[in-house]
Amino acid sequence: MSLAGKNIFVTGGLGFIGSHTVLVLLEHGATVHLIDNLSNSFPRVFEHMKKLAGDKADKMKFTKCDINDKETLTKIFEKETFDCVIHFAGYKAVGESVDKPLEYYHNNFVGTVILLEVMRAFKCKNMVFSSSCTVYGLPEEVPITESAPLKAISPYGRTKLFQEDMFRDIAVSDKEWRILLLRYFNPIGAHPSGDLGEHPVGIPNNLMPYIQQVALGQREFLRVFGNDYPTPDGTAVRDYIHVMDLAEGHVSAVVKTLATPDLGCTPINLGTGKGSSVLEMVKAFESASGKKVEYKLVDRRPGDSVAVWAATETAEKELGWKSKYDVDDMCKHQWAWASKYPQGYDTPL
Repeated sequence: MSLAGKNIFVTGGLGFIGSHTVLVLLEHGATVHLIDNLSNSFPRVFEHMKKLAGDKADKMKFTKCDINDKETLTKIFEKETFDCVIHFAGYKAVGESVDKPLEYYHNNFVGTVILLEVMRAFKCKNMVFSSSCTVYGLPEEVPITESAPLKAISPYGRTKLFQEDMFRDIAVSDKEWRILLLRYFNPIGAHPSGDLGEHPVGIPNNLMPYIQQVALGQREFLRVFGNDYPTPDGTAVRDYIHVMDLAEGHVSAVVKTLATPDLGCTPINLGTGKGSSVLEMVKAFESASGKKVEYKLVDRRPGDSVAVWAATETAEKELGWKSKYDVDDMCKHQWAWASKYPQGYDTPL
């Protein structure tokens, strides 16, 4: 699987998933121009990426740019011809989206409209889109297939679903568009070197960064929401996927997009096909880190699903991709990152 000679434009390229994906794109021979507005990332990420990219670092270029900045986007597309766009940029916290719906709709939806307008103007009509399993809402059955009903239940989820709807409409109106919607589940882990990982701004919204901070002694305990679910240990079950597996999935998606003229707008789940409970993840992280992760059982959160995991057959068939890493690997690599950089990208060098 080679992307030699291909020039890929990546939005949100300094974010958790974007940064890991850029490195894997380089490994597969691509040239990458990435943008990020640094609202949820750090300039230092690029230095870490250059170190890990080694002799391929000169095939990677970064521009500080917001997807709402049509003028700067246009200048970039005037200077370079891109084969495909991977679109990660977007606000992503479910709880925050409830408090700030207008900001979420403007950034995630309007920003994508602007990006699409620029892509269309320069006849770059290939996109791999960072979607989410939140578009399924509270699933009626698991594993979740791509044909499951779509019914997002938060402003964040609706911004993803509305973008998907827009992509479907565009693909119907103009057969030149090829858009692959990657609906991923719960990305965790870090680069195996421990030199690239997740650094959430403020209080983590996701389980594993929170567990990491408890293990490091930065937070007193983890709140486990609900222990009376119909699961083996009573806690909620989710499909956790290693960020490096996810990055490889994006490379496979770009290859598929470029090779499939009649792709239209196609959704594909990226997950492991297996679920792990909250307490299983706590134990796995304790084992990887050698640290005790204190937790307290509290009431369920409204709107939380009992169990969510992906059906992976479509990804295996259409992309030739499946996850390689297990939960122990995810925790081991995340602890390598956490122990090297306990303050994330704020850790002094």
